[in-house]
Amino acid sequence: MSLFERLQKASSEEDVKAEYIKALHLKGVQRNLIDIQTREVWFEAKFGSKKSLYEMFTQLLFYIHKALDDGEYIPPFLCVVDSVKAAIMKTDVALPLLQNKKMKSMWGKSASDVTRDALDMVSQYIGTHFVSFNIETHEQEFIDTFRNAIDKGEIIRTQITPDNLKQVFDKWVEMVGKEIVGASPENYAEFFYADIMSDGTVSTHQHLSAELLHKGNNPVFSLNGKLYELGSTDGYSHFWTIYHRPPEEKHRTYLLERRDSLIPVEERTFKGAYYTPLPVVDKAYDLLEKTLGANWQKNYYVWDMCCGVGNLEAKHSNHRHLFMSTLDEEDVNIMKSAKICVEAERFQYDYLNDDITNDGKIDYNLTDKIPQSLRDVIHDANEGKKKLLVLINPPYAEATSSDNAVNGVGTDASKIGVADTKFARKGMDEFGKASNELYTQFVARISKEIPNATLAMFSTLKHINAQTMEKFRIQWNAKYLGGFIVHCKSFEGLKGEFPIGFLIWKTMNKPTEFPSEISCEILDKNVNAVGSKSFYNIPVDTYLTKWIKRLKPNKELCIPLKNAVTPGTATKDLRGTQWCDNAIAYFWCNSNDMQQAPTRTALFSSGFNGGHGIYVTENNLWQVSVVFTVRKVIPHTWINDRDQFLQPNADLSEEFKNDCLIYMLFNGSNLTASANNLEWNNRKWNIINHFIPFSASEVGASSRFESDFMVRYMRGKTFSVEAQTVLDEGRKIWQEYFKQQFNHKIRDEFKLNRADVGWYQICKALNAQNGSGNTVPTNFEHFEKAYKTLSEKIQPQVYSYGFLK
Repeated sequence: MSLFERLQKASSEEDVKAEYIKALHLKGVQRNLIDIQTREVWFEAKFGSKKSLYEMFTQLLFYIHKALDDGEYIPPFLCVVDSVKAAIMKTDVALPLLQNKKMKSMWGKSASDVTRDALDMVSQYIGTHFVSFNIETHEQEFIDTFRNAIDKGEIIRTQITPDNLKQVFDKWVEMVGKEIVGASPENYAEFFYADIMSDGTVSTHQHLSAELLHKGNNPVFSLNGKLYELGSTDGYSHFWTIYHRPPEEKHRTYLLERRDSLIPVEERTFKGAYYTPLPVVDKAYDLLEKTLGANWQKNYYVWDMCCGVGNLEAKHSNHRHLFMSTLDEEDVNIMKSAKICVEAERFQYDYLNDDITNDGKIDYNLTDKIPQSLRDVIHDANEGKKKLLVLINPPYAEATSSDNAVNGVGTDASKIGVADTKFARKGMDEFGKASNELYTQFVARISKEIPNATLAMFSTLKHINAQTMEKFRIQWNAKYLGGFIVHCKSFEGLKGEFPIGFLIWKTMNKPTEFPSEISCEILDKNVNAVGSKSFYNIPVDTYLTKWIKRLKPNKELCIPLKNAVTPGTATKDLRGTQWCDNAIAYFWCNSNDMQQAPTRTALFSSGFNGGHGIYVTENNLWQVSVVFTVRKVIPHTWINDRDQFLQPNADLSEEFKNDCLIYMLFNGSNLTASANNLEWNNRKWNIINHFIPFSASEVGASSRFESDFMVRYMRGKTFSVEAQTVLDEGRKIWQEYFKQQFNHKIRDEFKLNRADVGWYQICKALNAQNGSGNTVPTNFEHFEKAYKTLSEKIQPQVYSYGFLK
């Protein structure tokens, strides 16, 4: 719990004092007329926040005045604190005021009774000498400043470093950025750098996009020839009492290079503003040397058309062979200001929109941005006279996301327009759905513009084996030379658990079959080699999603669900509203890879509002249970994230099929359920559960189950010891459910208005009952152990049957 949170729970001034003593690790504390007294610091403390810092300092200075008159010891520092704020000041800055004869006549009789004249005079004098902190937002800065004062005898403002850059920026936005009249949030980073890369009057760098100026005594910012004033300077003044500027010289260039970390996540994804960590760059350069030869930097010209501020080129030693273009002019300005790759050609260029003709061809004369020297290198590379390496870490944004299907929406609203680049519209017809990915748009243009180039690219691995990329793999002509994968968490700002590949290709100006397998070295989060991994390019018609014949719906309406017993609410692209002849459930199995399978696999007793599934009948139930199990039983990792599920390579044993059936029935994603009076489309609906593996009498139900389908389906089947144990332990859970009396809140939440409830309803209701603390808790331990044993039995068979490679 933070200091601020503890202060909000305080109920008296004594509580406030105690929390500050604890947080600041104060030693030798005395409490008397002075609220907290140590040899180094005297404190004035208040409960609540009604008193101003000036009032508290005035009261504290009353005691200093008395100590001076009495010839007593005074501390080097003074501190005032309350429930929300704190401030610290050196005592000696106030001594001239205390020695003023006029001031001595103003004090009053006691610290709590100082005169208004005294308060006014103190306030005018100390206003620029103390450093104040909002404890909710600057707790650590206050503690650090206080400790530095004690240890070093000085009030040292907090340095801006690579470690706190993002936190400082966020606080600057709140205190300063939002006060800049007329400023767009997308320009906050430019204003921020202009502000911190200055001592208040003189800038440390030239060529920054924005500039800090002054109008009278107030700061103003200049950007693109326009002046921006502050609506209020209070936050600005307060901010710069806390932080020191400019940053230490050793940090300045790196801080400028990290502009990417200050850009909003959505903009970073679109622009590709993800800083490539230097250890990863080192590994990339090692692989380039191994693949292209020791003299590759001499023999190859390099174009990075997603260079950002150039950290991918930080290890390059031949800058005169470098061409560096970026979407943002500000990146170019930062490179010039920080003197990054001075000998390189650095220029602004929108690779996916600039110089694209209406028939999808490249015409450099449209913008005239491409330097003539680069045009010459491209020409000579296409003639085979020079070698050109495209070295890029392009944007990873796509027009669709894995969250959409859950909501029954086909396109991510936050990314509408991502794929709508001029090149995607004019030059990618033959590449299919690869136009949805920005990075494959880069690859496609490169293949047309520089068909003999060598491509070394950081990217996700969808183009290697995703089913949506089959047309791309057919169309793109390239020979694989080598690569590695690294955890996405190595790149700051990327979320999830997936690999980023650095793959090197020789693009070919002739039809070239895409490799059926590529092998990569595996690097962990710390960029250490931990093994190798193969990725497979296999025809889409062999994928597991193609294994089960998809039945057509009939005209019978059904209620679309978004959870076991929750009707869908989507207003756009709502699916799952039609049923199918002889269907007993709906199997949602969207996508074919390990990344999506854990969250996009479920079984419902009616249609699913996101579609992308299969109607379940008695005839295909064995296949459904196999596919369900295969998609759920293997834990997802960042390494297997892109693995595709394949159709089995041999006939499946009956034992394996039956194991999969039991695994599915007792999995948390078996959302089959029963419920009456669900409301959708202005009418009430009932859903029936066909997936209860026990009879009503077996589990002690008070009334019959409407469907005994699963009992009949399982009759005569022989189950393995592991599957039978799960059945036996599951039966006990079912029986425990019917022994319980659930309150109306649990009954209403999980729609427990029928006897034939599903496994999902049973587990949720019992866990809610356990959490109430009003009953003896149901023990799931034996069931979970049995289910884990069954899972571990199935897992190796997923590979031996060829479902995964």
